[in-house]
Amino acid sequence: MTHPAQHQDLGHGITVLDAEYIQPGIAAVYLMQQGDQVAIIETGTAFTVPHILELLQQRGLSAENIAYVIPTHVHLDHAGGAGELMALCPNAQLIIHPFGARHMIDPGRLQQGVIAVYGEENFKQYYGELKPIEAERVIEAADNFELDFNGRKLVFLDTPGHAKHHFCIYDETSNGIFTGDTFGLSYPNLTDGDEPFIFATTTPVQFDPEAMLNSIDRLMALKPEKMYLTHYSAITPTQSVVEQLKDSVLAFKTIAEKERPVAKDRQQRIEERMMEYMLTQLETLQSPLSVDEISAFLKNDVTLNAQGLEVWLNK
Repeated sequence: MTHPAQHQDLGHGITVLDAEYIQPGIAAVYLMQQGDQVAIIETGTAFTVPHILELLQQRGLSAENIAYVIPTHVHLDHAGGAGELMALCPNAQLIIHPFGARHMIDPGRLQQGVIAVYGEENFKQYYGELKPIEAERVIEAADNFELDFNGRKLVFLDTPGHAKHHFCIYDETSNGIFTGDTFGLSYPNLTDGDEPFIFATTTPVQFDPEAMLNSIDRLMALKPEKMYLTHYSAITPTQSVVEQLKDSVLAFKTIAEKERPVAKDRQQRIEERMMEYMLTQLETLQSPLSVDEISAFLKNDVTLNAQGLEVWLNK
């Protein structure tokens, strides 16, 4: 067995488990238990699956108790482990956005796309292997799809902006929403006060700022008490948090548009402007980390965000 991954009970039968993706505190998986049934929301990568099974074992459960595996979208830090997990869970069905289903049934194109961006060596290091899932075990959740999860109502909401194959899941029991990447990224280690630091993710290749703002408004119209972020863990969506998130969408869009006229070294300039924005925000929130520590921690997100903005500009 692997060493136990970090996890925390959030109440309402919901546990957040560290996916151990790249480094701790970056990506989360959620276990939702309702009676003797379990839903896994987000899967992390193939390397996350043993941690999921170990946590189940600690709870006196097994892979046979998993009824549903639910990635919010098919990006591999969210769905990379879905095939591996489904292969080990005989009673589970996969629930996925209609635009993402084919990539879970036949992940070949998805895998090649990721290798094209990251290279084969990095792909194997971070994601392992993508396993196909039998089509008859896949449920496509269109907008407003409702799931009766052992007496617990889950509602699936189409939320483009980060990706066209993205849904969020409203859980009536907790009055919370599993937001994937729609409600941005908020890393707890970057702040130690009451106010979290949150920012939008614009990673390749389907960033759409207007759709993202509309999706955020749609989620907030439900008046949720909690947002269960994949990156990372639960936050309370206060008015100031929502404003900070929306401001980041507009700020990143503005940064990209200002750099639009000159294509040479444009991505690098976008990265520099974005990092400046992040550091200014965190200075206001009085981060306990040094500028160098913040820059090192956020470098990967800033690079990916800049790549996504470059794609958006080229469209």
